[in-house]
Amino acid sequence: ELAMADYDLALTIKPDYDYLKGVHFATKMNICDWSNLEDEWRTVCEDIERSKKTIAPFMVIPISNSADLQRRVAELWVKDKHPTQPIPMFKSKYQEDQKICVGYFSADFHEHATMYLMAQLFELHDRSKFEIIGFSFGPDKQDGMRQRVVVAFDQFYDVRSKTEKEIAEFSRDLGVDIAIDLKGFTLDARTGIFAYRAAPIQINYLGYPGTMGAEFMDYIIADHIIIPEHLRGKYSEKILYLPDCYQVNDQTREISKTQYSRESLGLPDAGFIYCSFNANYKITPNVFDSWMNILHHVDGSVLWLLEDNAKAASNLKNEAQKRGIDPRRIVFAQQAPLSEHLARQQVADLFLDAWPCNAHTTTSDALWAGLPVLTFPGESFASRVAASLITAIGLPEMIMTSTEEYENTAIYYGQNSKELLNLRDRLAANRLSSSLFDSKRFTANIELLYLELMRQ
Repeated sequence: ELAMADYDLALTIKPDYDYLKGVHFATKMNICDWSNLEDEWRTVCEDIERSKKTIAPFMVIPISNSADLQRRVAELWVKDKHPTQPIPMFKSKYQEDQKICVGYFSADFHEHATMYLMAQLFELHDRSKFEIIGFSFGPDKQDGMRQRVVVAFDQFYDVRSKTEKEIAEFSRDLGVDIAIDLKGFTLDARTGIFAYRAAPIQINYLGYPGTMGAEFMDYIIADHIIIPEHLRGKYSEKILYLPDCYQVNDQTREISKTQYSRESLGLPDAGFIYCSFNANYKITPNVFDSWMNILHHVDGSVLWLLEDNAKAASNLKNEAQKRGIDPRRIVFAQQAPLSEHLARQQVADLFLDAWPCNAHTTTSDALWAGLPVLTFPGESFASRVAASLITAIGLPEMIMTSTEEYENTAIYYGQNSKELLNLRDRLAANRLSSSLFDSKRFTANIELLYLELMRQ
């Protein structure tokens, strides 16, 4: 709220200040303040059309389903922040009888959503064919995840103190063949490393759900649901397709044995529990309209959300009341350790996904915990992730084609407990037999991609 006050003042002083309109808009989304939201977004879009420095790429993802718009914003951002550097051409030193050197670059080698997904991949890589190096430019938190991933790499370097150019040169000196950027345009990214060419082959993967619009990023890893053939042209990178789901998962993720009761979680003793543990900035007015319509049709039901901040919670309760729903039917969960969060989800009945930015790690968390997820995909990468995960676990009937179908399906399960039980039984049966949580299979598939790239 204090930031909003400052941004409001800044807009009165210098409304065309670089990226100010974008950060003002994103802050409103973070606290679920939807006043004048459509007008503000229209102004942002007009500035994008004029090639103005108006919004960062990540801030577009929660509000726009347009892959074209996302690419345009990414290209403008890269042109401004990360122009291609004059790096001499160099080739990989890799020979057929040698190991391929893969560098993973991230600020998130600690307790973080990316590591919850990736840690087991680092451990499973075939060391007879690959050398794995970690480049960390984030905090050294010395938590359990940090300790786990450090020993999973053949070499691990804390490069926080180096410049982006120095990190790129260091990577080249180490002989990295393939550099994997796990950050894209997300928090604490250091995209300039790749503008300076850390490796002959550079790949955008997992951290950022969209194109980077950068000449220096050669590939993006996806699957045929994330980027179907008719959408390939929306991406500046060449597409590397995995045969199953693009998202890596760690099948060693622990679910706490704590037996949560409804009462202990602040939930009512009876009634259907819809939940959505998406970050609050992903909740748009249109999504909330659908959720409130669902509650309206399922007597006694509640919506269980994650509380990012108190202001967002207050605003969402007010928005519920505006739509004729008792605010007490919106229940908020506080942040919790992952194993406990997975366990408490088992109390819920159905996870309602958001759009155009889906739950990503949050979807796989729900499915791992045995909680069915209902989604509505669009055109953008971020809007198709949940559909990819749900397909991989064998529940394609939970992928909707319209908001009307989304609402009707959610209402149907809310009123038909037997059908919901059948759905949960199928999910339980598929959980360990499907490709989604088969970490060894995923590792073998991504290694085949790496091998094919080096043979080209």
